[in-house]
Amino acid sequence: MPAGSSAVFLDRDGVLVRAVRGDGPPRSASTVDELALLPDAVEACTALKAAGYALVVVTNQPEIARGTVDAEIVARQNDVLREAVPLDDVVVCPHDDADGCDCRKPNPGMLLAAADRLGVDLAASFMVGDRWRDVEAGRAAGCRVVFVDHGYDERLQSEPDAVVGSVGDAARWILALCARPNV
Repeated sequence: MPAGSSAVFLDRDGVLVRAVRGDGPPRSASTVDELALLPDAVEACTALKAAGYALVVVTNQPEIARGTVDAEIVARQNDVLREAVPLDDVVVCPHDDADGCDCRKPNPGMLLAAADRLGVDLAASFMVGDRWRDVEAGRAAGCRVVFVDHGYDERLQSEPDAVVGSVGDAARWILALCARPNV
């Protein structure tokens, strides 16, 4: 990618693929077969890619640290996602909060590392996520933030730039915003 290019950082679960709902917060799929692409994910990512954005998935996968999902299953899930969606990179944080890493959202480490690797201008980029952690990571990295609101029972700690209902809505908002001069 040319230096100074723009990216859209995308959370995986709840943005591109269906988050598994049950008691407590939504969680990641436990198997490859359980991974289900959301209806507008391919179309949204294809439109963003056609507009020149690098597409980077940044995903917390604490189930790896907790021992409830094997890292190999997460890698295979991400391979399935790469086959369906035109992604430039997938970055996984395999840690839990107690590990104190820099990569686990709400920390911006995954975004910063990918931006450095791909030559991305963070101030010209976007973070799209469905959890407060995504909003905070995007803010900390210096991106504009689009929140996909699924009505989870959690409070945002800071305001996103836009609140939408799906990744398709997020893509339309980003594309409309960037079509305006001086944005």
